[in-house]
Amino acid sequence: MKNILRPALVLFLVLTFLTGIAYPLAVTGLAQTLFPSQAHGSLILRDGKAVGSTLIGQSFSDPAHFWSRPSATSPMSNNPVASGGSNLGPLNPALTDAVKARVAALRAADPSNMAAVPVDLVTASGSGLDPHISLAAAQYQLNRVALARKLSTQVVQGLIDQNTQRPLLRLMGEPVVNVLQLNLALEAHSGHGNPN
Repeated sequence: MKNILRPALVLFLVLTFLTGIAYPLAVTGLAQTLFPSQAHGSLILRDGKAVGSTLIGQSFSDPAHFWSRPSATSPMSNNPVASGGSNLGPLNPALTDAVKARVAALRAADPSNMAAVPVDLVTASGSGLDPHISLAAAQYQLNRVALARKLSTQVVQGLIDQNTQRPLLRLMGEPVVNVLQLNLALEAHSGHGNPN
């Protein structure tokens, strides 16, 4: 029995050290060295303070800011602990009512805009935390933001262009805009309000 227990205990301790201490430290060290931003959560810093992450959306309702996709997380929006979709089917009346309310809020914030509302401004993503909107959703909000900030549409369009992420090799996916980064760029340009 002693001949069996001793090697088993030694093997247990060696594997615990390798898989529980050495491997996690090595992976963490490599990540910190090779991908420091990603290893720290892809944080966006402003004046040395974290104001968000490029990976998690934030809610905006001020007409002077670009609005994000709606969040499906509850009880609070963009809660990464509660990530997940709403699981409401296309025929569910609750989804229809939520979309109608979101369209009404967008129309109320910009009554002169008669363009079709982009779907990503009124429906949540699968994770409920999407930090991006489509280029069409940013364009839809351009006039409202420019008017609220008393900026020309050309200036706001330039900020949208600077904060548009193009698809890999311009082949896979569509151009998207990170809403927090765009709103921070607006803040830096005009200093109107706080984006979060």
